[in-house]
Formats: sequence, structure tokens, C-alpha cells
Amino acid sequence: MTKILVADDNQSTRKLLCVTLEKNGYEVVAAEDGITAWDILKSRSDIRLAVVDWMMPGMDGIELCRKLQEEHKSELIYVILLTAKEGTKNLIEALEAGANDYISKPFEKEELLARLRSGERIIKLQQQLTQLQKLESIGQLASGIAHEINTPIQYIGDNINFLQESFQDIYRLLGAYEQVREQAEKGTVGAELLSKIQDTMKEVDIEYLSEEVPRALKDSLKGVNVVARIVQAMKEFAHHGKQEKTAADINQTIESTITVTRGRWKYVAEMETDFDPELPLVICRIDEFNQVIPNLIVNAIDAIKEKNGEVPEVKGTITISTRRDGDWVEIRVADTGSGIPEKIHARILDPFFTTKEVGKGSGQGLAISYAVVVDKHGGTLTFETEVGKGTTFIVRLPIEQDVSSGDVQDEEAYCNC
Repeated sequence: MTKILVADDNQSTRKLLCVTLEKNGYEVVAAEDGITAWDILKSRSDIRLAVVDWMMPGMDGIELCRKLQEEHKSELIYVILLTAKEGTKNLIEALEAGANDYISKPFEKEELLARLRSGERIIKLQQQLTQLQKLESIGQLASGIAHEINTPIQYIGDNINFLQESFQDIYRLLGAYEQVREQAEKGTVGAELLSKIQDTMKEVDIEYLSEEVPRALKDSLKGVNVVARIVQAMKEFAHHGKQEKTAADINQTIESTITVTRGRWKYVAEMETDFDPELPLVICRIDEFNQVIPNLIVNAIDAIKEKNGEVPEVKGTITISTRRDGDWVEIRVADTGSGIPEKIHARILDPFFTTKEVGKGSGQGLAISYAVVVDKHGGTLTFETEVGKGTTFIVRLPIEQDVSSGDVQDEEAYCNC
């Protein structure tokens, strides 16, 4: 059942809206003023539709729309403004403030329902686009991991082929020695057999094998360890599908992310880390947090490519650091890329905003990161930048969080229907 917020300070209108929407299959959460409506939308991630009165005490519908825009939410909240105001000027003001639609009072039931169905279609489209973006990211990540695993697997395979050939030669030499043993037991070892031993030793080059076989085994074990480390990093990155908040080692989480994304950054940048070894565990939804650092790394890669080219002669640098700041953990992801022009500072975290060419980015990465850090964990995501020199994204997470924060609240506290 689709949930919808109804905000109107007029009790009769609010009741009429509630009854109309509930009879048509909506689950309604009602608010009698703009401030209560804002509190609901901040705390309820399951509400994506809202019918909001333009004129309300405390916070009117226009201000509510503007605040939603400022929040840079990755998920669209489709807002229909309900008002007695008419005329093109008012329509333009509503749309520019961030409203998605506009309907006049007194409203017609059929028109309202039609506009809500239109909003639902747009929300569904956004969800599909977001899912496609996630699938694209997973595909790129999988490709990079496959490449990272392929390299050690190749030299493990080459070493095994070498060892197979070497042991065949060693077995041939052992066969010749077995003939010597048999003749020695009979009391005679012929000069012809000794000469054969010498020839076989030269053919086999036993001194070379004595050096190279242990080296091949050592290199193969090293390759196995590399693959095991990548697989372990993938397991830690994927975690165990937990949705609840748990204590997480942020340093280890970032290390795993660096490993699984190596295929994407290693040709473009050197990766440097500066982790606080005393960093405390942080209570967070680790599966959701694992979307943040990869997005920031990819953003850094793109910025370095923009400055240095797709295949740079000189690599850039990505530096990830962690530290404790009182009751907060701070994570910095810095790059030596192109920087962010001042004219787009205010939009860089907006959903679907991107400076990339069509087909090269959906503009969801930073918006998703913002939603995870701010909406889900009560943290902050900011940036420092200088055009031509680079950008640093700063993630701050509270160390101790209310385990229930970000969860759905009891809607009966708000519903006045």
C-alpha cells in the first residue's frame, strides 16, 4: 500500500483528503502544519508522495519544498502543492521552489488521483534508474575484481605448467639414478650408465631447477594469498546482508573497499592511506555505508581522469585518511583531480546532477552517499575543493548512534484522520 503525507492546517480539508485517499487504497499520514510535515518527511523514508497546502502556519508549502531540495535526498519525494492561488506566476513560483505538481482548491477528486498516479509513475521510473545505476556500478566493480584475480591466477597457472615440466625432467633423472642403484646392488656400475647420468643431468639442468622450483612454489603461494585476500575483501565488503546497525571497524571496511576497487584506480592514481590506529568502532549500517567509499573513490578517479586524461602519463593521487574528533569519526577522501567549479557547488550532491557526458554517469553516486551518511546515520558529508588542484570529501559519523535512528516511526503519532 502506497504511503502518502497529507499536510493542511484546515481540519475539514485535511479530513476530506484523508478519506478520499484512503478509499482509493492509500495509507495516509496526516499533519496539521508545515513543521510537523517536515519532521515526518525527515524521519520517514517510506513516504515518497505528499499533498501539501501552500499556506500553513510555522512553515508553508513553498518553504517545505525548498528545504526538501536543500536536503539533496537521493530518493525523490513527489510533492503536490494544494492552494487557492491561481495564475501562471504562482505556478512558476511553486515549480521553482521544488514542487512537482500543483492543484487548485477546491480540488476535484479525479484530478487529484490522476496527478498522484502520475507521481507514482515518476517515482517508479526514478527507482528503475537508480537500480540500473547500481547494476552498472556492480558490473564495473565485478569487472575490476575479475581483472585483479586474473593477474595472480595467470602467473599461478604459468608456474604450475613450469613445475609440471620440471618434475617430468626430475622423474627422468630419478629413473636414471634408479638404474645406477640396481647395477650397484649387483656389484657393477658401467661407464656407459654413468655417462648417461651425466648427460641427463645436463639436459635437465638440475642446478637451474634447484633454484627455480622453490621460487615458483613461493610465487604461486604468493598468488594464492593475493586471491584469498581479494576474496576476503569481497566477503567483508558484501558483509552478511545485515540491515541493523552494528559495531564496525571503519579502517578495515575502507581497506576492503580499496582492495575490491583496485582494478578501477590502479591505472589512474596511486592510493595512499593514513588511518588512525586508535579509531573506535562505529555503530552503523555497514551494508549501506559500503556504498559511500566506493562512490567517493570513483568520483576521485573521474576527477583525476578529467585533469590528466583517460590514460594519464603521470598518475594522480587518492588519499584516504581517518581520525577521531571527539564523539565523531572523520573520513577524508582527497584527490589531485580537476576540482569542482564554484558555480556547481550547490548542486554537486543533487540526485541525477552530473557534469559527465550522456551515458557516462547518472549523477546518483554522491546523492546516494549523502543520503546514507546524513539521512541514515545522522552524519555529515561536505567537501573542500580548489579548481585545478583537487577535492576532499569529508564524511563525519557519530561514533555512538541511536540504534533505532533512521527507522520508521509510529505513524499514529502523526495521523489525525
